[in-house]
Amino acid sequence: MTTVVEAPGSTGGRETRTLPPDLRRALVRLARTPHLLVACDFDGTLAPIAQVPQDARPDSSAVAALRSLAALHETTTAVVSGRALRDLATLSRLPSEVHLVGSHGSEFDVGFVHALAPQARVLLEALGEELSALITRAPGALLEVKPASVAVHHRRCEAGTAQALVDDIRLGPATWHGVHVTEGKAVVELAVVQTDKGHALDVLRHRASATAAVFVGDDVTDEKAFARLSGPDVGIKVGDGESLAEFHVTDTLDVATVLAFLLEERRAWLHGDQAVPIERLTMLANERSVALLTPDARVNWLCHPEPDSAAVFADLLGGPSAGHFSIKPEHGSLPLGQRYVPGTMIVETRWSRLLVTDYLDHDVPGHRTDLVRRISGSTNAVITFAPRPEFGQVPVRLLRERDGLRVVGTSEPMVLRSPGVDWQITSDGIQETATAVVRPREGAPILLELRCGTDDLSDTSVAEPERCARAAAFWSDWAATLDLPAVEPELVLRSALTLKGLVHHDTGAIMAAATTSLPEELGGIRNWDYRYCWLRDAALTAQALVSVGSLAEADGFLRWLHGVLATIPGPERLHPLYTLQGTALGAEAVIDTLPGYAGSRPVRVGNLANQQVQLDVFGPVVDLVAHLAAARGELTDPDWHVVRSMVEAVARRWHEPDHGIWEERHAPRHHVYSKVMCWVTVDRALALAQDHGREVDPAWPVLRDTIATDVLEHGWSEEAQSFTTAYDGDDLDAASLHVGLSGLIDPTDDRFQATVTAIEAELRSGSTVYRYRRDDGLPGDEGGFHLCAAWMIEAYLLTGRRTEAEELFTQMVDAAGPTGLLPEEYDPIAERSLGNHPQAYSHLGLIRCAQLLSAQPHRE
Repeated sequence: MTTVVEAPGSTGGRETRTLPPDLRRALVRLARTPHLLVACDFDGTLAPIAQVPQDARPDSSAVAALRSLAALHETTTAVVSGRALRDLATLSRLPSEVHLVGSHGSEFDVGFVHALAPQARVLLEALGEELSALITRAPGALLEVKPASVAVHHRRCEAGTAQALVDDIRLGPATWHGVHVTEGKAVVELAVVQTDKGHALDVLRHRASATAAVFVGDDVTDEKAFARLSGPDVGIKVGDGESLAEFHVTDTLDVATVLAFLLEERRAWLHGDQAVPIERLTMLANERSVALLTPDARVNWLCHPEPDSAAVFADLLGGPSAGHFSIKPEHGSLPLGQRYVPGTMIVETRWSRLLVTDYLDHDVPGHRTDLVRRISGSTNAVITFAPRPEFGQVPVRLLRERDGLRVVGTSEPMVLRSPGVDWQITSDGIQETATAVVRPREGAPILLELRCGTDDLSDTSVAEPERCARAAAFWSDWAATLDLPAVEPELVLRSALTLKGLVHHDTGAIMAAATTSLPEELGGIRNWDYRYCWLRDAALTAQALVSVGSLAEADGFLRWLHGVLATIPGPERLHPLYTLQGTALGAEAVIDTLPGYAGSRPVRVGNLANQQVQLDVFGPVVDLVAHLAAARGELTDPDWHVVRSMVEAVARRWHEPDHGIWEERHAPRHHVYSKVMCWVTVDRALALAQDHGREVDPAWPVLRDTIATDVLEHGWSEEAQSFTTAYDGDDLDAASLHVGLSGLIDPTDDRFQATVTAIEAELRSGSTVYRYRRDDGLPGDEGGFHLCAAWMIEAYLLTGRRTEAEELFTQMVDAAGPTGLLPEEYDPIAERSLGNHPQAYSHLGLIRCAQLLSAQPHRE
């Protein structure tokens, strides 16, 4: 099929042009470069050649496309012409965002202008006089004097006269020392400085830090620019004739079409025009791997070999070119719905005569990630398999074999078992994609099994229906053991299943979320990698699961923590987060080949918070042990060892400033929440010792009281009438609600009541609660946090405000997606979800609120 592109600003009467498929593919690849330079000539490229140079006018559609390209992020545009810069600016009428380079590269716009040396000025004057004399013998010739050159236009001369004039110039002033000659279409230009469009292109590329460039030109002078293109660059020659450019187009109308097509592709790539609302994404999990599905059954996120490894499918952050695995009806329509099979992590997506069932297989070795996709129904379905390992940075080939496809070029083996499917493989010049049209029959579904970590395409010993039943039983049998509250039991169950899905069973680590770089503001830079195990988040997640009757996840996490403690000199040196394997994170990095979700850049891997001091992390760990011991009826020796380690860490460091729960990237402060959690560490340790007959250091009670006194003395602000973020200011923070939520002060204390009122007034906005309103050193905004809303609900209940608690909880529930999942944040103004997804904080907060509301039934 040939794509027809109509340039921006065109009308219905304007001729539309088609671009050759190979040029379209090249432009699509070019549009996805991190930093793009778009440069072109003026005469014969943007503007048709005019007999009188001053009559030239650029094509309006080409100018509109160039202007729109210039407005895009990480996109630089320029016009490089033989005209004098002054004339070029007058005739082109382009905005200042489009760089102008005149006189074949000797005149740059603002920031590039240099005065001629005295000897060059003398030479320029001599050239003007000599050429003025020569054109008197050539009727029709025009002289154009530029700041650093003189051009002779002979387009209007008779052929013989033009040739004689050119010969006179070549034998005369062109031979002078210090003169640089450039011959173009019906023009000869003599400059007193070096003029070279190739050099100009190099300068522009350097200034823009461009990772790829396109240059469009029609003249022989443009060949020097084409000669500088390499690698991913694209050169386009306008008109016939030999050229170093790889591609040819016919005329200026084609140039407008090229620029319009490039604009369309670049804008779509940068801004993620097809971004699915975050809350509508559904997670698959098997306690070793996670994947995300769009509402129309596109797998747009899967990492391997671990959930915190590089992505195989990253369509979520880079669009289709970053990898996806899609199934849809051949004659497209929107799906009728998507749901989890009740009590499981198996997902069904349904159309009128098509059903796609997805799950991650449990019965595979630890190094494997197996995604099973079953297609059933009675209509044709189109499958697109586009793996892009290492976030799309590794080119792959797809080899057809008898029972499926083999992915070649990856560090990890990977195959797609698909017996009976007839694949068609296409290439964009770098990556290969497989497509197929299939038709399931009654009782004979189409089975697709993506196997990462093996090259085995053979059939399994266990039939797929039985494997699906085992996967369903794994989740449903576990769900049947849970103690669910009376309020929103189904949503609480889904939250519990989601939290369990974030558990990495082999190590015991628990992810904070399944994704990286889903933005806290669309188009903003607050995009972080949450695919790791934060001590705080994991402890709170495990505690939420203990609260509904599941203890294994807490045991696994504490074993993981034991392993981490064994690798460091002392517990006070714990990092806030680790990889799922319990090792320190590498440096935070940016993947600039991905445009980000809905154009939100950068895409980050790793997390700089790994190097921060966060002194609150000890409290949630000890609080978890307390809840686990209460549920189990005993305190094990290894768990008591963890408790003693946490108290030891607090004793050594509680008095220090830290970066706090929100990991702000500026100077540490004495955060109230961190001090409260240090108090919780010692308080819960003392309670455990008393309940389970353990000996404690006599200094522990004194330490607990000292910390409490310090918080009450320095954390309260008379000015703000609230406990504040930190000791050194009056700014408020939702986390400071824990002064009362933790029990450090009684909820009936006037200071806690005042704190709830102050935080509500400043940080609550409709259906959500913000973390804080202060300047945290990062540009842009963010949404309200579901976790903060959960804290506010608990605070309302503790202060006797049941109605407000119920109202806010209802609003929190309403923010969940169609399959019951919650990301990190919610924007109450734009009414959309933000942040990584699904987020453990949000789901554990929902569970806690439902339990509290159930424990305090409403009284009329």
